[in-house]
Amino acid sequence: MSEQSLPYDSFLLVSFGGPEGPDDVMPFLENVLRGKNVPRERMLEVAGHYQHFGGVSPINAQNRALIDALRREFAEHGVDLPIYWGNRNWDPLLPDTIRRMRDDGCRRTLAFFTSMFSCFSGCRQYRENIAAARDQVGPDAPVIDKLRMGFNHPGFIEPQSELVQAAVRQIDGTSQTKVLFTAHSIPMSMADHCDYEKQLREACRLVAEGAAVENWELVFQSRSGPPQQPWLEPDVCARIAALDDAAHLTGLVIAPIGFVSDHMEVLFDLDEEATKVCQDRGISMARAGTVGTHPRFVAMVRQLVQERMDLSAERSALGALGPWHDVCPVDCCLYFPTRPAATGAARTSTQAAPANAKPGE
Repeated sequence: MSEQSLPYDSFLLVSFGGPEGPDDVMPFLENVLRGKNVPRERMLEVAGHYQHFGGVSPINAQNRALIDALRREFAEHGVDLPIYWGNRNWDPLLPDTIRRMRDDGCRRTLAFFTSMFSCFSGCRQYRENIAAARDQVGPDAPVIDKLRMGFNHPGFIEPQSELVQAAVRQIDGTSQTKVLFTAHSIPMSMADHCDYEKQLREACRLVAEGAAVENWELVFQSRSGPPQQPWLEPDVCARIAALDDAAHLTGLVIAPIGFVSDHMEVLFDLDEEATKVCQDRGISMARAGTVGTHPRFVAMVRQLVQERMDLSAERSALGALGPWHDVCPVDCCLYFPTRPAATGAARTSTQAAPANAKPGE
């Protein structure tokens, strides 16, 4: 039996990872930034963000909560797959998890990335990480197939709309309340080779429509590269100031659509820095929540699993872009400035597809 014809026997949650104590912070950031052109002063600045919260990133606890919710969801809907968890940058690391999966007898796995949008950092790099981890484990490592991106799935859009509506009500807003959707900024040279912006703008449009919001923009946050390297803009704090200078803002909602949980970059960059900008300017601001363990989001993950296990299942998607591809094209989400196209990326089993594959195929 070929690898591609094996039945799926396991599920893998793939995420970024984060420190769980003060002593973890610098080793964690060294893992994150290894090989990247990020000034050391920026690394020390980010380390201060983690130390501000006791050196503990909330992302690991949030992933544990998501896994607990998925176990219940799988059990209730007859999805008989054990759930594993592996991170890019901190325990449990992907090679250790995949080794354990192999030892448990797993042969073919469906992986869900805690990233809803396609770019090198949110998709291709994770696929490279998986390929490298499988190489470490050896030829008997399980085959790992990525689930499609869910940026326009109703199980992502509808909870986001509810969360934005709740934030608008929190400041007694109306359909004219200004909403800034935020996502992690990426270098322009990365954005040029992926569908990150297109997917983000479509998701923002769908969420705004669902929340009956008319006055919205997409902004970015958390850039970390050298100042001479162009990244996606505008920055959320700079945009708040510019909007307030142009026409005094009285109410503002910030919706971190680019993040699935309230981890460090949401807590510090929005709840601390952006909040302070609003307070200093007398702007009433509410921050919308992230989908986290919202029942509809948890159900979405289960539905993505079921549609891959049963190819006749409905592939749900809202808007004009349709369901995204299951199998990433060979040239998907390349990032040229810092490294050549990875030689191991296509090894991730069925992740390689013809270069002319289109979304939804």
